Parts: sequence; structure tokens; C-alpha cells
Amino acid sequence: MKALGMKSSFNRSQIFLALCVVALTGCSGTNGETSEKTSPMSGIAMADKVCSMCHGLTGESVSPMFPKLAGQQKEYLKLQLADFKGHVRSDKTGTQYMWGFTHLTETQISELADYFSSQNPMKADADKPDARGELIFRKGLPGSGVAQCNSCHGADGQGNGPFPRLAGQHAEYMIRQLKVFQQTDQRPRGALMKQVTHSLNDEDAASVAHYIATLGAKK
Repeated sequence: MKALGMKSSFNRSQIFLALCVVALTGCSGTNGETSEKTSPMSGIAMADKVCSMCHGLTGESVSPMFPKLAGQQKEYLKLQLADFKGHVRSDKTGTQYMWGFTHLTETQISELADYFSSQNPMKADADKPDARGELIFRKGLPGSGVAQCNSCHGADGQGNGPFPRLAGQHAEYMIRQLKVFQQTDQRPRGALMKQVTHSLNDEDAASVAHYIATLGAKK
């Protein structure tokens, strides 16, 4: 059963990537003649027809497998899309779902970043804030060499330029990314995060992620 489940997941991923490639490069003719690729669709059309399948039409994704993009920092989005395009970001979910976007143009990247950054900011969980997580977010853990999150991501987790908005993001997604930063070099732009989180234990990582998920406008 486990093998069957893995095969099913793999097939879904391959189908998704195939859809991405078709959407980005167009379809070729079947009459033996070489046909030109269709013009790339606009960023807004791509958000509607491709990105929405995982991230939601407005970037308010339902599944914690996929990050919320609603109200995300424009500069951060552009940098991440460029990394996916160039296969620089190689974390597991990035390679599984985003490496099909090799043919993104600079215009599409800019339009996608404009579209999602202009949406209403991602909605926060209504759960009670985690006290330990709040301490780490606002004060850090100086004794362990863990800097406070708000020094880069803003007092309310709103982000700033290349530093992403965190407020309202799925806690489960953030926990996974913290582990990527800690344990791998699969996100090269996360060198600073690797330094910040190297001594953050699993319990504290979960606490700060769940606290951040409660920031921002409530659902």
C-alpha cells in the first residue's frame, strides 16, 4: 500500500509538471511540420490556470503542503521564481512542483509577483498564540545564538523586500522550511536563515511557527 501511495503521488506530480510545461511553452503540431510555440500566457492568466491549482486563486492556499502567497513581498516572490526557473532552489517540494517553470519569462515573473503581492494579506489562524513562540519571534534565544525573527521579517511578520511575509503562513509549511534551512543548502538565499536557526530545536521551531501563523487578520 505504501508503494502504491508513493507511485500515486509521483504520478500526480508528473501530471502537474506536464500541465505547467504545456501552459508555459504551448503545444506543438502533430502534422510533421515544426510549429512555433504559442506566445507565453500573461502572469495573471498563469495565476488563474496554473498557480491556483496549488496556491488558490488569490494565493490563500488551503493545504499546508503549499505556501500561501497572498500579500507576499513582491521582491521575495521574484527572487524565488527566478530560483525555481534556474533550478537553484532544490528543496524536495521545490523540485517536485516548481521545476517545471523553466520557461518563465522575466515579464511573467514580474506579473506573477505583482499579482500575488497585491492580494489581501494571507489570513491568520484563530488559535491562541504560542507564548514560547512569541518569545522567540520577538526576543530570540540569545543563549543559543537564535536571533529574533522580527529583526528581518518585521514587527508583525509582514516581511520587507527580500525577507518574506510570515504572518498567517501555514505553520506546517514553516516548520518544514526551517528544517530545510537547518539541515541542507537547498535554498541558497537562506544562508542567513541557516545561521539563525542552526541551534533551534524541533520544539522551539514548532512553537515559533505556530505563533507566526496566528499573526495578521483572522479568518
